[in-house]
Amino acid sequence: MEYNIYCDESCHLEHDHQKSMVTGAIWCPKNDVTKISEQIRKIKREYNANGEIKWVKVSKSRENYFIKLIDYFFASESLNFRALVVDDKLKLNHDYFNKGSHDSFYYKTFYYMLKNIIDYSDGQYNIYIDKKDTRSSDKIIKLKEILCNNYHDFNQSIIKNIQNINSSESQILQLADLLIGAVSYYNRGLETSNSKNNLIKRIQYYTKQSINATSPPWINKFNLFIFTPQEK
Repeated sequence: MEYNIYCDESCHLEHDHQKSMVTGAIWCPKNDVTKISEQIRKIKREYNANGEIKWVKVSKSRENYFIKLIDYFFASESLNFRALVVDDKLKLNHDYFNKGSHDSFYYKTFYYMLKNIIDYSDGQYNIYIDKKDTRSSDKIIKLKEILCNNYHDFNQSIIKNIQNINSSESQILQLADLLIGAVSYYNRGLETSNSKNNLIKRIQYYTKQSINATSPPWINKFNLFIFTPQEK
């Protein structure tokens, strides 16, 4: 089976004054991408929603639209989500644990987030990462090297492709932004928006779990790993 993985991140910069950092992904069989993308577009047309799906766009006037997207995700048998949450970036000690490099830690979070998605014994994977800045291309080259080495995938038969894309190119990547935004919002302790709080409650209704607790490893639909940085 060949899968597509759509990755994004929230509050990933070292000095952005945000408490938590989230790296996450939605994945699905490659054969289902076209069907899923059209179903998401259909929801957009139903609610006359123009532009990209983004967590920052959640508002009272658009609440039903975003609720419908959450409902669609949980109703789809093809879509799954996983996120790694760094619960307190202030505890990170890069000098001691990451050779003084926040980039080194960034790659670790991606690796551990993807680790429970990629099945090296049965599957091929195409990984698409939202393009953030001018260094994005350098980052994916390094990430591909790390993943292929860790999976002993030296002929790239497991990790077929890793590339940056703009979120405007992928409906599924936009949906990932919505779920990652919800996880990030909750883990930063923000409660300022009733509409965003209602989306959080909708996710918890389906998952029957908190959004700031590590999920059991056998749960694929909505899986979280909460990482607490180790003290020196």
